[in-house]
Amino acid sequence: MSTNTSVAGSGASNASTTILLGRVLLAVIFLLSGFGKLTAIAGTAGYFGSLGLPLPTVTAIIVGLIELLGGLAILVGFQTRAAAWVLAVFTVATGLVAHTGWADQMQMIQFLKNLAITGGFLLLASSGAGAYSIDAKRG
Repeated sequence: MSTNTSVAGSGASNASTTILLGRVLLAVIFLLSGFGKLTAIAGTAGYFGSLGLPLPTVTAIIVGLIELLGGLAILVGFQTRAAAWVLAVFTVATGLVAHTGWADQMQMIQFLKNLAITGGFLLLASSGAGAYSIDAKRG
């Protein structure tokens, strides 16, 4: 009987390790992208202006903060389910704003990348952050 408990415990540990790895991999792109946007506001605002987005400087700051803070929340597992939902919606929205020139194969790939990332966030929103997270420590 203790063998079954050990196996079950090992499975839970493996799942938490896998969820942690998934969180790290999802967070990296948002941390780097958010930091890049916030440290190059003028360039980001120029690009956003070229897309026709309103108030491009304000939008650049808001988008940079969503990416940076959302990525950080996912990385450390803080309010993970909520952060995952926010980033899932954000990622679909950015795909629809910036990657709809589907006649261009690269834009299609970028859009599909956004959908795949969204799938990861939906799984995280469903599963939670796992044992190796601030959420688990807080109970």
